This record gives sequence, structure tokens and C-alpha cells, in this order.
Amino acid sequence: MSNLYSRLAADFSANLDRVFAWLPDGRVLQYADVEAQSARYAHMLRDLGVGVGDRVAVQVEKSAEMLMLYLGCLRAGAVFLPLNPAYTIGELEYFIGDAEPSLFVADPAVAEKIGAMRSAAGLVRVETLGAEGEGTLAALAHQAPPRFDTVPRDEDDLAAILYTSGTTGRSKGAMLSHGNLASNAYTLRDLWQFTADDVLLHALPIFHTHGLFVATNVTLASGGAMIFLPRFETEAVVAALPRATVMMGVPTFYIRLLGEAGFDRDLVAHMRLFVSGSAPLAPDVHREFEARTGHAILERYGMTETNMNTSNPYDGDRIPGTVGMPLPGVEIRIADPATGRPLPQGDVGVIEIRGPNVFKGYWRQPEKTAAEFRDGYFISGDLGRCDRRGYVSIVGRQKDLIIAGGFNVYPAEVEEAIGELDAVREVAVIGIPHPDLGEAVVAVVVPREQGFADPATIASALVDKLARFKQPRKVLFTNQLPKNAMGKVQKAELRERHSALFATG
Repeated sequence: MSNLYSRLAADFSANLDRVFAWLPDGRVLQYADVEAQSARYAHMLRDLGVGVGDRVAVQVEKSAEMLMLYLGCLRAGAVFLPLNPAYTIGELEYFIGDAEPSLFVADPAVAEKIGAMRSAAGLVRVETLGAEGEGTLAALAHQAPPRFDTVPRDEDDLAAILYTSGTTGRSKGAMLSHGNLASNAYTLRDLWQFTADDVLLHALPIFHTHGLFVATNVTLASGGAMIFLPRFETEAVVAALPRATVMMGVPTFYIRLLGEAGFDRDLVAHMRLFVSGSAPLAPDVHREFEARTGHAILERYGMTETNMNTSNPYDGDRIPGTVGMPLPGVEIRIADPATGRPLPQGDVGVIEIRGPNVFKGYWRQPEKTAAEFRDGYFISGDLGRCDRRGYVSIVGRQKDLIIAGGFNVYPAEVEEAIGELDAVREVAVIGIPHPDLGEAVVAVVVPREQGFADPATIASALVDKLARFKQPRKVLFTNQLPKNAMGKVQKAELRERHSALFATG
């Protein structure tokens, strides 16, 4: 029973009449609907010629139908490859060329553009799926039978590919197996004490680990229910909270809730758990939230390649500024970044991870995969320390990754797009503390012509080049960038210089 879906279904199949999700349009999905609709999507994939191990690339808005497609991929033995709906056509060309999916599922609104690049990218087939369940894919699935014999898979067989990247080089497809996803789902279910009585307020996107593999898989593994919101909107979340027992979010969610006058202790007195991840939660936000609500947010630490690695305890101290202790079965060591030598307790080094949650490697990049492992441990690239109680604290990143509103932004990609503009001689992209987003993308530009200082020109040129979350919130101009003797831009100096750019008060 190594197919992830088979394992999940074994837990909820005895209660098919229970609610799985309340949807924005008023529909209610029961677990019987999950079983039938995922079967229809699995049949449909087989009918379209998607074979075991074939990739299914999906760039659509969040919907229950997208979840059913994900489960259908698991059942059919296909590999689910979700992509951020904000990616532009230019960005998609690389992912499609690298992953070579058998099927690309697009939003109906952009299907024509996807079709136009179909031949150049080598796409075999394009179907559509809209946020309201419309589109050719949903229509095909609706005609398929509601029963399907789930394809047996081994622990190491691929279930999904999620694309990630570093500050340099091309994006990499992290290969996640059925065993990887199952280990995390059941570990978190037990650690966070999820049961069939839980109702998760789900306002996260479902194209990455947090919203799809943590929120959704844990709910399925416990036989619980979800209030399935299309996105985070403060008013809608506040209205839904009285019906929920658990909420998962990014720090931006909690910052925005604290800005609401009606968000108080009485509103969330019935809640069991608030979880935060995808970006560091500022200690002052943690403390303000607890003072305001009586709830200590449970912060955890994960990444695309490993799913979740650590968690503050469900029962015990949830310490602001830490991401808790290693999950059961997961090993964390703090190592010297250069030598890999394990460091003494309390010293800062690179976080390295070993366990059943760690991915199988990067798609078609064996050399890169080998370079990212040391003695069986995955080298995270995050810098941290571990205290005497085993709590891990993230103190920085080896690379200049920016996390804005829970989304990863890689400076090199933004710098490349801006550097191509005629008006730009040099550019450095940095992350600056932001009261809402955690970090905001800022571009510091040396113009080609002295005196040029028009941020609107830069911003408008990026609209079709970069997803919105990658576009700079501010474009600053300078005569020269600070550099060391080797000519390397000193980004730490730039961050310090502009650290108060978004300060309030």
C-alpha cells in the first residue's frame, strides 16, 4: 500500500459520508466525492494517454478540482507538477522544456497563449481547468467512471515534482516520492494531534508544499474537513474562523489578522491550533499574537526538497524565534559550511537534514543532486543553531534568497531581467524587512545615463517578464554599488543602508 492515495483512502474510506471540504460556491464535498472524483480524473488521465511516471504540469487557479486532479495523478501513477499561476509564458517555457510533461493543464483564460507555444515547447497535449471547475479537463473527467483501481507504487516512486532554484543557476525540479509525502503527512498528523473532528481553515495556495502536501495531506490522513478558501482575504478568514479548529498560514496572514480590530480572544477561543511556516515569523508578531488571542503560534521549518523538518511542540514551549525540534525520524545536524564537520551545540552553521522526508534528488540533474548531499544529509543552505533543548533557530541564509509574503524570490533572476533593460548599467536586488510581507523585493539600480531616476519605467518593463511577487516593491537609484576588492557587490551593506525603507511609525 505504498501509493500515497491508497494509504490516505484506507484512513477515510470507513467514513465516506463525512464532509471533506466546504467550498466558496456553497458546494460541500464529502469523502465519497473525493473517492469518486479522483477516480474520474485518474480514468481521464489514462484515456488521454498519460502513463505511469509521466508528468502532468498544472498551472491553474486554486480549486477543489485541482485537488481532485492531484489525487487522480497519484491514483494513476502519474507525477503531479504544480506551477505558480503567476508565472509568465516566458517562465513556463523552461519548466515545460525541462519536465517534458505528457499533459499541460492551463487556466482557460491563458489557454490560447499556452497553445501558441505548444509546438516550440514540445507539448503533447493541453487541456483547461478553471477556478469554477469549468474547462475541457473537467468536462472529460465528468464523463469518466467513478471507480478506479489505484495503481500500486513503491515508496521511492515519484509522486510529484516541485520546482525550486537557488540564487544562481537554473531552476531545479525537486523529485518527491510517495514515501516522502506519506512520511510527512502521518508524522505531522500525529505530532499536531489532528483527528477527524478537526476543521482546517485553508487559505493557502496549493501549488507548493505548504498548502498542498502539508495542509491537504494532513487533513486527508486524519479524515478531517477543510474550509477551502480561494485565497487569503482578511475579511473572509475572520468570518470563517468561528467554524474552524485549525489554521495554517504564512507570517503575512497573522500580521494582517492582527491589524483587524475584530480579531480578538473571543473570536478564536474555540481554536485548537495556529501553524506558521514558509517564512520566518518575527518574534514580536509571535508575542503580540499570543497576548491578543491567548494562542501561541506553532512555527515549523520546511522546504521544497524536504517537506517539513522541525516543529515547535504541540504540548510544550513554543519559543518565539525558533522553529522547534526535529520531527520524529528526521535528523538535523549543524555543520561547518565548508568542511561539513559537525559543530558544537550553539554554534552557527549550515543546517543539514536526513530522513524519510528528504527528496530523491533534482530532476535530470544528478551532478547537482550529488553536490547537495554530504554523508547522506541534504545540505539545506540555511544557517542555524541548535540549543541545549534541541530547538533549532534559523539565523540566516547562505544565499540571498528573499521570502516575500511566503514566496521565494531569487535575486539573480530579478537582476537578470532588470539588467537587460537599456536604461540599466548595474543592479543589485535585495530583501528589506517589510511589516506585512516579511521581506520586500528592492532593486538598487545604477543607471546607464547619469540623472535617470524613473522607477516607473523599470517597473513597467518587468510586468511581462516576472511574476508579480518577484517584481520590486521599490526601485532605488545610486551612482555606484558598494563592492569589495574582488568586485563583488556587498549586499549586506545595501540591506543595512536601506533597512528602514518600509519602517512604520
